[in-house]
Amino acid sequence: MARPGKVVQDFAAAVADIPDGAVIAFGGFAGPGTPYNLTRALLAQGAKRLTCIANTTGGAQQPRMPDIGMLVENGQVAKVVCSFTAATRPSDVLPFTRFYEAGAVEAELVPQGTLAERLRAAGAGIPAFYTPTAVGTELAEGRETRAINGRDYLLEYALPCDIAFLRAWRADAAGNLQFRLSQRNFGPLMAMAARLAIVEVEEPILPAGALDPDQIHTPGLFVQRLVAIPPAPEGLWTTRRQERAR
Repeated sequence: MARPGKVVQDFAAAVADIPDGAVIAFGGFAGPGTPYNLTRALLAQGAKRLTCIANTTGGAQQPRMPDIGMLVENGQVAKVVCSFTAATRPSDVLPFTRFYEAGAVEAELVPQGTLAERLRAAGAGIPAFYTPTAVGTELAEGRETRAINGRDYLLEYALPCDIAFLRAWRADAAGNLQFRLSQRNFGPLMAMAARLAIVEVEEPILPAGALDPDQIHTPGLFVQRLVAIPPAPEGLWTTRRQERAR
């Protein structure tokens, strides 16, 4: 029997079987690489008690694009693991912050480099590692530290996840991915750390083998589902190519 393909017809189908309690990593820096379409589909799907892993929970600007903050507002999130639990400007208040301060959702603050390394460790099969980052700060209180060669290091554990939501520039039907510029950010690491990587793709999905092997940033081995982003208004944050074609 032939194996099923990785290309999924739409975003609703791509997230339909995500269960309550899933641990989901979201790529992106609140801009490039952010899987807005998959996030919107998850809002509609309604899975509850989620743990969300990301650089940040979203922005404070209006109008807002779909983000983790909206999932929190929708009562779908139990915990967030991220590098920024608050806005970078005091004048901005993230929607997530209000729920966290009210005790409605749990948050784990992780330095950005440590977050990336915890994801990489999970993908590489490394259960834990030591890092000097956060030693002597509130983040290290009550946690194991160890002196190595005269310097203190904090024990950090790998961060495996059930699912990764990613956004890529190009892909082929085998799941090989190319990211464009800073769009790459956490994408390759999250794909490795997840049991199921779901990717929204900006360009039309190419036949398997059509991408130059030297230009592939994430091998298809780590990708299970692909969805081509349709032109606006169905697709969010469409590419310039799609806008010209309208």
